[in-house]
Amino acid sequence: MPEDAAPLADALARAFSDDPGFAHLLPDPGGRTERLRVFFETELREIALPRGLVWTTEEVVGAAVWAAPEAWRVPLGTTLREVGPMLRVFSGRLPVALWSRLRMDGKHPRRPPHWYLAVMGVAPEWQGRGLGTALMRPGLDAIDAAGLPAYLESSTPRSRALYERNGFAVTGEMNLPAGGPPIWLMWRERRG
Repeated sequence: MPEDAAPLADALARAFSDDPGFAHLLPDPGGRTERLRVFFETELREIALPRGLVWTTEEVVGAAVWAAPEAWRVPLGTTLREVGPMLRVFSGRLPVALWSRLRMDGKHPRRPPHWYLAVMGVAPEWQGRGLGTALMRPGLDAIDAAGLPAYLESSTPRSRALYERNGFAVTGEMNLPAGGPPIWLMWRERRG
């Protein structure tokens, strides 16, 4: 729901405030969480809520954001609408952020049709309670019912382990540009 965008952006910003990829793109920890709030609220309003499936908790403390098959690529018009907010978020690091997005898009599998878990995060004070799995479960159940595979990128060993427990396997690794940290590419075969 659109009214959930701001609280979800806050939860995701706090969930990703110490993420290695975002720390690379936003090296100043002082303003990182606030910049990530702008980033996630923009992404939620422009892309996720209108085009994808977003599951959250009753308390709105985390989210699993899925993109349907063939809908994971961000349209050019949306990218252009996001230039202003993304310039505020990344400022001088915007070229590295765009390069990172292009590199990840280049590694994204084209076939077979699959669901894409674009973002999954839980506010730090709620982590370790099984909410990550609970947030993913409705999406995984729907994907399994449709007989489709799924794809995601993982940026921490902890999240990689969570995804592996939910049927994903590492299929590759890449580093973010400009000396960035590793990102694991993960695939979940279709079930059923």
